[in-house]
Amino acid sequence: MSSYEQTRHTTTRHPVQTAALAVGVVFLLVGILGFIPGITSNYDQLSFAGHNSGALLLGVFAVSVLHNLVHLAFGIAGIALARTASGARSFLIGGGIVYAVLWIYGLLIDHGSDANFVPVNDADNWLHLALAVGMIALGVLLGRTVAHRRP
Repeated sequence: MSSYEQTRHTTTRHPVQTAALAVGVVFLLVGILGFIPGITSNYDQLSFAGHNSGALLLGVFAVSVLHNLVHLAFGIAGIALARTASGARSFLIGGGIVYAVLWIYGLLIDHGSDANFVPVNDADNWLHLALAVGMIALGVLLGRTVAHRRP
């Protein structure tokens, strides 16, 4: 037996880790794409924050520098927390709760007011709802065995 075979480590990733890693990578990608002219239309109107940012990711989703930075932060958190099954589960469920709060926030505020500091539009609101449901569902369904393994 070669020394390579003796020192080779086989690691199996729990499905909740794979899901968190995938979600994290997508958030990271979206955060980067929000800074690329052409993919983000009206790029010259990209502001740090606020409802006056006229930039639209994929021509649909309202973005600002702050909004893009939040996506990047979520992506980094997802990738980092995907290292463990419990961290991945926490990221998916906790992140899903954050997006549920953002969905409610987006429904309650006037999109033309200073309260829309993120900024969000109707397309963002529905995407936030889908993210909330999807992330929580992934965390709960794929993370069930993780929760049962705790002492």
